[in-house]
Amino acid sequence: MKFYDSVGPNPQVVRIFMAEKGITIPKETVDLRAGDNRKEPHLKRNPHGQMPTLELDNGSFVSEITAICEYLEDKNPKPALIGSTPEEKAECRMWTRRVDLNICEPLANSFRYGKALNFFKVRMVTVPEASPGLRTVAEDRIKWLDSQMADGREFLCGKRFTLADILLHCALNFFGQPLEPTNNNIVAWFDRVGARPSFKA
Repeated sequence: MKFYDSVGPNPQVVRIFMAEKGITIPKETVDLRAGDNRKEPHLKRNPHGQMPTLELDNGSFVSEITAICEYLEDKNPKPALIGSTPEEKAECRMWTRRVDLNICEPLANSFRYGKALNFFKVRMVTVPEASPGLRTVAEDRIKWLDSQMADGREFLCGKRFTLADILLHCALNFFGQPLEPTNNNIVAWFDRVGARPSFKA
């Protein structure tokens, strides 16, 4: 296998996932700032031009971080970062989907359409007027998530550290979302998760 890596929160999610599992895969860095992800040969690996991508032993390619991480979990089930039972897997997938749709995606697009507009406007369709509203959506959902963690849960899936935690932390950290001190459950969670050795990956 080979892992096609780059800057950005999405490749970091997979790097942390691999570090937590103790997986080592040869890496090749794709220069995202130079736009090499939108050129050949990377477009043969991922026609959507996104990062990261995992090349499998049979020569095929898997992209999208959830798909990559689920594949790696199937190949290396312990320690389980998605789940060891159907119930655990469903819980992790539920929280991963919630944070991705309601927090990570609005934050990412707010960043692309706002702070990083000059970089992205020549690479994709951008909607600058949507940037403030998308950040407001993310802020509202972070507040909601804080209330969901008011029962003292350590991680999004209770006592289990999972892909959902990795995904959310990488997005909040990369996009510089200021955490309101009143969201004390999320602030404590953010510090707790970020202190894990794997987050240096």
